Amino acid sequence: MKPLTANAIRGNWATLLTAWNDDDALDLPLVANEIDALIAMRVDGIYSNGTAGEFHAQTDDEFDRVSQCLADKCEAAGMPFQIGVSHMSAQISLERLRRVVALAPGAAQVILPDWFPLTDDESAAFLERMAELAEGIGLVLYNPPHAKRVLMPEEVGRLAARVPALVGLKTAGGDDDWFEQMRRHIPHLSVFVPGHLLASGVKQGACGAYSNVACINPAAAQRWTNLMRTDLPAALELEQRVRRFMCECIAPFILEQRFCNAACDRFLALLGGWADVGARMRWPYRSIPAAELYPARQ
Repeated sequence: MKPLTANAIRGNWATLLTAWNDDDALDLPLVANEIDALIAMRVDGIYSNGTAGEFHAQTDDEFDRVSQCLADKCEAAGMPFQIGVSHMSAQISLERLRRVVALAPGAAQVILPDWFPLTDDESAAFLERMAELAEGIGLVLYNPPHAKRVLMPEEVGRLAARVPALVGLKTAGGDDDWFEQMRRHIPHLSVFVPGHLLASGVKQGACGAYSNVACINPAAAQRWTNLMRTDLPAALELEQRVRRFMCECIAPFILEQRFCNAACDRFLALLGGWADVGARMRWPYRSIPAAELYPARQ
């Protein structure tokens, strides 16, 4: 597909969860069925190899097979897609980007190298090299709260001034002051906030979500996103209920039982039951027990 501009990256983007067999091997048929389900639900876009896709746990061959499958199916269906090329190593991230350029994703998601925190100049040098290799494909910077360096909007703005290929930011957002800084320093970027905060984020000027709510049910998340365009007060009321569910039923897995975020995303997909993505996290990460599904579903 053609590279997406910042203005074209909007709405409800669903994550592609990687499926593993009982022997910890990639289950590509389940991944392919999941892509088919997401396309049928007509989400605004699909992206691969984020945290929920366990990008950090994939071999080169597995990364290539998942990326090729996503590209083939989305191109055939006319579905916008992005490929995450993130890795803790700058060299591996660069090599992943090199291998997906020919697949022509709408954008490529990247994290900053994550062993030692980068300085401003090192961050710009990393993104500049990635942009050179991307051949016109825009970069979306994934900067989660657990990154070694969490950037403020002014810092992202300085990076974007040096690297015009930077078209988007995936972030946890912040308070009213954070959004005021976002509107001042990066109004030209596509800023995506967490899915369960999407309506309030849209009210503040955010463009969409790489959505954990879509993990529960992509079609419902899409209807909610569409509602924001026609009845924002109703969408904000629904957000309060989504937040309450996340706070009461999901956050304790992270805060009290120390499951990783990807385990919660997989649990949400099992909870919604919209596709068979498997229950397993890849070793050494723990999976949330199936016995927890019923009380959360209730």
